[in-house]
Amino acid sequence: MTKQYRLIIAIFCIIKLTLHLIADYHSGFQGDELLHIETGNHLAFGYMEFPPFIAFLAFIQNLFNSNSVYIHHLFSHISSILIIIFIAKITIELGGKNKALFLTLLCIIIAPAFGRSQQLFQPVVFGQLFWVLGFYQLVRYIKYLDKKYLTYLAIFSLIGFLFKYDILFFIFGLSSLFFFKRTRETLLKQNVGLYIVIAFLLILPNIYWQYTNNFPVLQMFSRLYETQLDKLSRIDNLKNLILATNPISLILVFPALFYMFKSNKTELYKPVAFSITLSFFLLVFSNGKSYYFFPIILTILPFGALFWEQKVIQNHKWVMFPITFLLFLGSILISFGMPVYTFNHYLHSIYKYEKKDIDGGKYGVKYDEYYTQEKWKKTMTELKKVYDSLPESEKLNCLIWGKHYAQAGSVNLFKKQYGLPKVFSYHGSFYSWTPNGEMPKTVIALSYQVGDFFNPYFEKVTLVKSIYNPYADNEEELYQRIYICKNPKQNFEKMKDLFKHRIFE
Repeated sequence: MTKQYRLIIAIFCIIKLTLHLIADYHSGFQGDELLHIETGNHLAFGYMEFPPFIAFLAFIQNLFNSNSVYIHHLFSHISSILIIIFIAKITIELGGKNKALFLTLLCIIIAPAFGRSQQLFQPVVFGQLFWVLGFYQLVRYIKYLDKKYLTYLAIFSLIGFLFKYDILFFIFGLSSLFFFKRTRETLLKQNVGLYIVIAFLLILPNIYWQYTNNFPVLQMFSRLYETQLDKLSRIDNLKNLILATNPISLILVFPALFYMFKSNKTELYKPVAFSITLSFFLLVFSNGKSYYFFPIILTILPFGALFWEQKVIQNHKWVMFPITFLLFLGSILISFGMPVYTFNHYLHSIYKYEKKDIDGGKYGVKYDEYYTQEKWKKTMTELKKVYDSLPESEKLNCLIWGKHYAQAGSVNLFKKQYGLPKVFSYHGSFYSWTPNGEMPKTVIALSYQVGDFFNPYFEKVTLVKSIYNPYADNEEELYQRIYICKNPKQNFEKMKDLFKHRIFE
């Protein structure tokens, strides 16, 4: 790798990290992040919603004993930088030079999709990283037919699976290696069966955990299809994908679709192109959400940049300037994926393009991390007031019941700062961590709008606080309710039995 290549990559890494740090300064925690952070306190071979490896990263971040957004985005930011580096390396391996490198990385920077999905502490960014790492090894294996790259490919695919199950779409795409004589012959000589057996043994603990817990991930996907995926239109999904990855990036995406199959490097490009295609069509068949396709876009972009560099700019150097200008214009969409502006600026300048009116709502902000600094501070303050209002005898064993895992996670993250008691929940993975024995006589319940949800479990339930959220873009989250619940009708074991089929409700 030349000094020029390193300089281009370094500049884009600095830009990428700077944008993420600015976004950290302006944002709070997105709801799902609070669950992922909590997994670091409960290391296991599996969780209700996702594979186990994110918990190990959460465990390391939790060692800082901090509720700072910067700390809990540490590994997300490292991953986002590694994605930049390895997409650059893929571009170079495919034959790209300075201009292709520049165009590819610029498209990643200006895409709202890669801003938000790589900003948050979620399995999504790690899934993208290991998809990209696997794809890099796939390119090198096809190019050199060296056994070590096949080994690396297997390792990264396996680690990716233990971060996010959708790496299976990438693994399915690897079957393209059997379609071409050159790769098929060398592959069959290299003990593929042994790789499969070793991989199965390494993921066996997670499979066993799923088995002993009645495969909650299948329950989750069933619920996901029931409430979301079955209602998605594939056309709407495509529109969302184009908007998320920035419409201006189509100047790379469209030629990439052609160039993958029609370039003069057929032996290298075609097996890679078929791998991408197989993964894409399986995702379309599964009707996955638009963000499931983000890793595929990452792997397509280098081909579009190669087309412009090798087929157009090489003979017409002036073309580089209008393409670069158009892509820089696309940078205005960065703020739709990352809070690079202050929240007040966002509300008065940006949000109006995303506004969704609901009865009683004021703004309708699409992404909750924009306003959760204020939201969780207000929630904890109100919880503290309710807790302090209890008699000392009731405070002694009092617990907080967070109806939603984000609410439970927020209490656990901030309880030391606000002097709050421990929390429990029956939502998502929190179900696995509920206490045993008798329930305390007084429980403070925190929920969104759930009506009489808590009444069947206590003799007396009193609504004491309603916390208004003017930024909610759905009716459920317009208000948070705080209840004082007294004299439980059952113990924790019975509660767990009552909720065993309601984990994702």
